[in-house]
Amino acid sequence: MDDINLHYRFLNWRRRIREIREVRAVRYQERYKRMLKNGDTLSYQGNSDEVGCYVAPRPLSKGNCYFEVTIMDTGVRGTIAVGLVPQHYKLDHQPGWLPHSIAYHADDGKLYNGNPVGQQFGPKCNRGDRIGCGIYADTSDAGLVTVFFTKNGKEVGSVVVPVAPDGLFPAIGMHSLGEEVRLDLQAEWGSEEEDSVMMVDSHEDEWARLYDVRVSGTLLEYVGKGKSIMDVGLAQARQPLTTRSHYFEVEIVDPGEKCYIALGLARRDYPKNRHPGWSRGSVAYHADDGKIFHGSGVGDQFGPRCFEGDIMGCGIMFPRDYVLDYEDEMDDWDAADVRPKQGRVENLLYLNDEDEEEGDDPEQEHEGRKVMVFFTRNGKIIGRREVVVPAGGFYPTIGMLSSGEKALHNASLTRLTLQCMFHLQRSPQLQTVYCETTCRGVCGMKIFNIGLQKNC
Repeated sequence: MDDINLHYRFLNWRRRIREIREVRAVRYQERYKRMLKNGDTLSYQGNSDEVGCYVAPRPLSKGNCYFEVTIMDTGVRGTIAVGLVPQHYKLDHQPGWLPHSIAYHADDGKLYNGNPVGQQFGPKCNRGDRIGCGIYADTSDAGLVTVFFTKNGKEVGSVVVPVAPDGLFPAIGMHSLGEEVRLDLQAEWGSEEEDSVMMVDSHEDEWARLYDVRVSGTLLEYVGKGKSIMDVGLAQARQPLTTRSHYFEVEIVDPGEKCYIALGLARRDYPKNRHPGWSRGSVAYHADDGKIFHGSGVGDQFGPRCFEGDIMGCGIMFPRDYVLDYEDEMDDWDAADVRPKQGRVENLLYLNDEDEEEGDDPEQEHEGRKVMVFFTRNGKIIGRREVVVPAGGFYPTIGMLSSGEKALHNASLTRLTLQCMFHLQRSPQLQTVYCETTCRGVCGMKIFNIGLQKNC
């Protein structure tokens, strides 16, 4: 009899373990409706009349108290919501609409706290913006917790809310065609590493044009779709290269999927969805194939390919007597004035927009002087190309085209032996280092280096 009882107790014990495992499997399972999930990307799949909602498999906790969403596409209306909800939240409602849920909505910047009527909370969010949501775990008390929201790494605001018995689960809502986001459930905010980065001047004001490229400290990160040649991310400097500032570098921190990173020079009104070098008035060295592109979608073999950790540089060798007619006007230029010239075809669906001016040399329309543009890889010059300076000058331009690409525009000697010429201090020591680094073994010509004439 004792053996029989022991046997039944063993069977009950096994059944109980199996039930617990099944409950846990159901509990820690992500839920979503009217959404397509591809890796960490979520896209709306409804008809714009019905809400699509995603709920993460695990709630926020002390060990994982923050997550972020990057807006890849705002779609028709940009009705994207980011927040926290109970585990069994109804998936046909936006986060924040029902009780015990809270969310920050991108389309109107309002906070919805268990109510379909929102309160003004923060700025609206657009394509490329990062919306974060987290909890201050150390403030939990008597069933309450402080929830905070961020935009592009900066806190927007916080509110105290009650905690559901099962916890608060990360949630994303969408409500119009074309909306797409990238979800990072392991994001960190307020860490020591991020603080150290933010201590460095972000230099964001140095960039006049940023399209599908996010600036974080000295880091440039591609945030576009990366699905076609029209999804180019572009970062163009506010000021052109001059006789006082004529060289810049980037370090490939992450090559992403394809390492479609290009570094070069382009005219001020360069098309935003064209890789540097593809269209007239530009020249660029491309990391993925080592080719140089000079106003054409077809490149020429130029140098080695570049990979993670490589440092790509670009500069101009100005003749000693070179005078820039636009140098005194640089400070008066406003980024808001960047627009295509009137009278030109603005359809950029074709690979070579030079076709709109058939029979003309892309450079003949400019009366600028010819200069020698050079490119470097890891501090060594790999080649030169003689080009005509377009009207208004050549602006440092960086292009990206595949997911995950990150590059560091160097503004600190702690990362490189050569400092970016945008932020080069006027010290004789640095001037000498720069001149020797860029000119050794290249040519015998004289250059004008930051007010310092030196024979190479």
